[in-house]
Amino acid sequence: MQERYGLDRRPIGRWIAVVVLVLSFVAVLAFVGFGVTRSPIEPRLVTWEVVAPDRVDMTIEVRRPAADEVQCVLRAQDVNRIDVGYAVVTIPAGSGEVSLDYSLRTLAPAYTAELLGCATGGLPGVPPPQFPPGVVPPEQP
Repeated sequence: MQERYGLDRRPIGRWIAVVVLVLSFVAVLAFVGFGVTRSPIEPRLVTWEVVAPDRVDMTIEVRRPAADEVQCVLRAQDVNRIDVGYAVVTIPAGSGEVSLDYSLRTLAPAYTAELLGCATGGLPGVPPPQFPPGVVPPEQP
């Protein structure tokens, strides 16, 4: 029948409908996935300054649900990207937007300082301290 009536091709409209349906499904999945995985916490490192060979002053801002206690991880590294300071800071429940000044103690002069991340209900999923073997991290205030 295909040779006699020329029905060897499917209508183009059917292909367009299938493509539109598949793209719509993928878009809905992406939208839902983004909404589910997005954290309600928005941490930001505002400033940092090396004020002494053994100290870095940092200012962070955290937007979060007011009823949640948040733990943030701060890190300072030297020129070779080896940790010289590492601290877990707990921000108690309170207002939704918090600005915090923190003096991070370091083993040596810092080259860079970072806010690795923040989370509620435990530590955020960030890298652990990466001090060289045998080096004891400095005590934090």
